[in-house]
Amino acid sequence: MTEPNSRRTVQVRPVDQCLTLDDIFRHCLPAFGGAYLRRLYTILDRAIGMGCPFTMAVSGPITVSGQHQAWLIPLLETGWIAYLSTTDAVCYHDGHRSLDAHRDPVFEVPIFGDDGALRDERTIRVTDMAFDEDVLLDQDRFLTAILQRPEFQKKMTGTELRYLLGLYYGDQEKANNVAPGLLSTCQRLAIPVFVGAPGDGSVFLNSMKLWAMRQAGLLPDYGFDLDLHAEIFEACAYHRWGLFDNEVKSLATLILGGGVPKNYNLQPEPALGQVLGLPDVRGYEFDVQIVTAPITDGSLSSCPPAEAVTWGKVDKDTYLQSTESMQGDYSMIMPFVVKALLDNRMGYQRRAEEIGEEKLFAEDPKAKGYLRSRAGYRLYEHRQALCSTLNEAVRNNKQWLMDSLGYPLARRG
Repeated sequence: MTEPNSRRTVQVRPVDQCLTLDDIFRHCLPAFGGAYLRRLYTILDRAIGMGCPFTMAVSGPITVSGQHQAWLIPLLETGWIAYLSTTDAVCYHDGHRSLDAHRDPVFEVPIFGDDGALRDERTIRVTDMAFDEDVLLDQDRFLTAILQRPEFQKKMTGTELRYLLGLYYGDQEKANNVAPGLLSTCQRLAIPVFVGAPGDGSVFLNSMKLWAMRQAGLLPDYGFDLDLHAEIFEACAYHRWGLFDNEVKSLATLILGGGVPKNYNLQPEPALGQVLGLPDVRGYEFDVQIVTAPITDGSLSSCPPAEAVTWGKVDKDTYLQSTESMQGDYSMIMPFVVKALLDNRMGYQRRAEEIGEEKLFAEDPKAKGYLRSRAGYRLYEHRQALCSTLNEAVRNNKQWLMDSLGYPLARRG
């Protein structure tokens, strides 16, 4: 039986008495699906106010649909996000709007229209967004031209690849006077961009084209290659930084959609604690997810935070109060959530201008987390130092690692 003093009540307020989106989220979503959204929002508010660095996983066609410019980039520019996990396709489609001779190339089409007719028109559809096939072909030419540049002719991590792509995408955006895209923004803010399945997208397909031409003797040389070991190690180094070197010594994650980006975002903890055997490694303290996949058919990679607790990916001591997994379409939800959080930040900023930051932080400690520097963590610029620190921790764990190498294999044949 629930004790009366442990019961939580929801203070409902009529919508016509709410002055902010924050009020709406806190007081006008008392139950059912709305309560999931209220809990999700309040957990994000707590994590931001605590000053936690966020990692973020985004699946789905967020760049081709323009959602990156609508709400993702404004969120990245707060300085709250430490790194991003997404798909190769997101990085590929990010370049379409800046291509020469393709002004505003993405347009709306019906989801349940005549796809045969679209194919006859050489129109490619992504749900209800579409573009001419020539956009795709020009994007391929653009990428192959970039990948042949001298700075790409070596083995590198995917974060380095996407940082360099961000430089070229940014130049193209400036040349054609279009709004900054996702990769150029992440490059400017030094936010590392991870792609857990690089072969599942057209950036890497164009690299494969150049590799195939080299193999066939059509190109004198092509030296680009991905260093997946170093990339995963880099993600682990950032996780370790969040737990041990960052001021808050805690991490939060925001996961939008399932699949590889979701699971990749949760992998550093088991990689550090179970595979590398390093002590005192914890999972995320805050885990907020908006996903469409059900948990019953196994398609929701890493499932909700409660299951991730059993793997050590989410902190077992805090998950009941600091995690939420909501089944929904994030494209319907995130514009309102981000707007509310940005409004909160603006309110704190106005209050700081009135009374000064010191008084504000004493008045409301959450303000300090909200008003952390917009410059962000710029982890990409610190990746070598952070990887060196992790490498030293691995070296110091020699005995455990050496003991982990043996297993009595069954005799073959």
